Amino acid sequence: MDSKRKVRTGKVVSDKMNKTVVIAVENTKRHPLYKKVIRHVKNFKAHDEKNECHMGDIVKIMETRPLSKDKRWVVSEIIRKGKYAEITPTEISEREIEVEQSDSDS
Repeated sequence: MDSKRKVRTGKVVSDKMNKTVVIAVENTKRHPLYKKVIRHVKNFKAHDEKNECHMGDIVKIMETRPLSKDKRWVVSEIIRKGKYAEITPTEISEREIEVEQSDSDS
């Protein structure tokens, strides 16, 4: 790795685009006067060549040349896989609907 490139660690918040993921990088800083911890979140679009990243993953991104209008980062490694699973809608059969209706009538 080139030491001059910036490296950030963040959480994948969107993976809906092809070969692109949105990473939320969170920085905390203490207010100089009030001493309260302030959270600052910034979103980066990063290139994911193999579409391996999914929502909830913790990844390391590295700065690179401009790849598109908004993409200036590339995913260098996936540190930890997220806990989110892809949820698909289930089909409800007519029989289950009839059973629920008969239970409510009783």
